Amino acid sequence: MKNATTANVTTANGTTTNIKRALLTLSALSLLVSVAQARTWEQIKAAGSIKIATEGAFPPFNVLTGKVLSGFEVDLAQELASKLGVKYEWVTAPFDGLLIGLQQDRYDFVIASHGITPERLKAVDFSSPHYCTGGAIVSKVGGPKTAADLKGKIVAVQVGTTYLENVQKLPGVKSLVYPKDTDAQIALTTGRAAAWVGDKFTGIDLVKAQKGKLVQGELLFSEKVAMAVKKGNTSLVTQLNGALAKALADGSYAALSKKTFGQDIRCK
Repeated sequence: MKNATTANVTTANGTTTNIKRALLTLSALSLLVSVAQARTWEQIKAAGSIKIATEGAFPPFNVLTGKVLSGFEVDLAQELASKLGVKYEWVTAPFDGLLIGLQQDRYDFVIASHGITPERLKAVDFSSPHYCTGGAIVSKVGGPKTAADLKGKIVAVQVGTTYLENVQKLPGVKSLVYPKDTDAQIALTTGRAAAWVGDKFTGIDLVKAQKGKLVQGELLFSEKVAMAVKKGNTSLVTQLNGALAKALADGSYAALSKKTFGQDIRCK
């Protein structure tokens, strides 16, 4: 098990997210055709290395600090690569471009806290879930805590996420959309938004970091999170599922989870 890596970290598509790209729906993404074919597990094994993509801006799951990637999903992906007997190479990209890059065969799989949704399933295949979570409301003390409380309020949320999708379903709520989740968090703490909606475990860390200034309210929804693989690449999905099952069974998953969260966040 490794806690961080500096091995072969590159940045795809620059460091600035183009918000307009969020207008490309996942149903349209599913129609994209790549000339090249995704590497099968047999080709990856023969090469001896697997290319993994993540965002690098979603603590505590994946964080890029300088050239060092860390976080629960980074640790877990490296553990899975070890179980598969291959080396790994990391690529980072803005969240709303990760599945597009997968379609274009820039990497073999994505691990970046993608919730499994019907729309995403039209575009990519998912592994078994590697954790279960939900979209939590976080606000300043005395602020909105429930979905009803959000009516008439400004809510900070990250582009291209299930959090934004669910906030937009709420009547009378204005979404303040940011390219990175950390930017959305800053909008809350600086008063530009009345609430932030994001991953419940990220919310727990955010509340702890603000030392009594913030509170976490109810979950707007629950979801299962999984690794994304190019549509039809069943051989790789099978191998990832097998490696994940081993990690869940042999205690390595629990150790990584407890190190980051103080609890086991596997789906129960």
